[in-house]
Amino acid sequence: MQNSDSTLNSPVTDTRNRPLRDLRISVTDRCNFRCVYCMPREVFGRDYVFLPREALLTFEEIARLARIAVAHGVEKIRLTGGEPLLRKGLEELIAMLGALRTPDGRTLDIALTTNGSTLAQKARALREAGLQRVTVSLDSLDDATFRSMNDVDFPVARVLRAIDAAHEAGFSLIKINMVVKRGRNDQDILPMARHFKGTPYILRFIEFMDVGTTNGWKMDEVVPSAEVVRRIGAELPLEEVAPNYSGETSERWRYRDGSGEIGVISSVTQAFCHSCTRARISTEGVLYTCLFATTGHDLKALMRGGCSDEELAAAMARIWRARTDNYSEVRSELTQIAGKKVEMSYIGG
Repeated sequence: MQNSDSTLNSPVTDTRNRPLRDLRISVTDRCNFRCVYCMPREVFGRDYVFLPREALLTFEEIARLARIAVAHGVEKIRLTGGEPLLRKGLEELIAMLGALRTPDGRTLDIALTTNGSTLAQKARALREAGLQRVTVSLDSLDDATFRSMNDVDFPVARVLRAIDAAHEAGFSLIKINMVVKRGRNDQDILPMARHFKGTPYILRFIEFMDVGTTNGWKMDEVVPSAEVVRRIGAELPLEEVAPNYSGETSERWRYRDGSGEIGVISSVTQAFCHSCTRARISTEGVLYTCLFATTGHDLKALMRGGCSDEELAAAMARIWRARTDNYSEVRSELTQIAGKKVEMSYIGG
């Protein structure tokens, strides 16, 4: 195939001139939690049928897609799920991704998002395999609230121990993500801020999002990031900090006494579609260009159909160049019911 799309090592931009910089790869659709905003038990119950192993991308297929994506400009790869640490042998995949280089010879920024349930046991092996950053989901420090939100009676103390174990294993940049849902855990905003203030960890507050169609999202359950900042700042004075890089989703605020920083992700109240550089690949190889997408593009079928690297690169380039997504900018009652959106548990957050 000889055309302009087929050239490897060619960065791509979409219809709004947004480059492809970040790739999030779901390595499993399974999770051992049943969090109310992601995999509610009433939907993902005992009889729920998860994908069979043969439907999942192999590590070799994931590495191939990553290599093509890097040629198109990707510099950061985040492994997600489900719960990614449930995928057996994940260290092998991390080592494969760690061997990739950008066109100008740089190593990739490889990260992972986890619920922390098995992180303590696996942290050292993950670090030795080449994982650079870890983000742990933690929605409350109150044990009863946390057990209620994960809905499998998992204690918060074990997640806190896992975070410390990851730090001891050599992870110098660990982020803690708290999804804030009004009436469910917003009373824990300040306790979380107090707990992580002065630690090596960065706490980030995420607005409850209308991802998928199973989490019962309602706008009145969203706690705007501005309110989060006000609540914390009233007791622990804050000042805004410049972003680390263009397109960073988290707004940074640091404590004025120099004891660390927090972040807020305002994907509902302050859309950042204009600077979004993220693509997502599902567990079974479907490429999505937006977290709120209703349809994707099946790359696994291309690979298992025998396509060449040039053909795969051309397909990925065409998909990104045609990208128009701006869901959060136009969010309304109509967009919420316009189609069945892909679930967060399927493509990660």
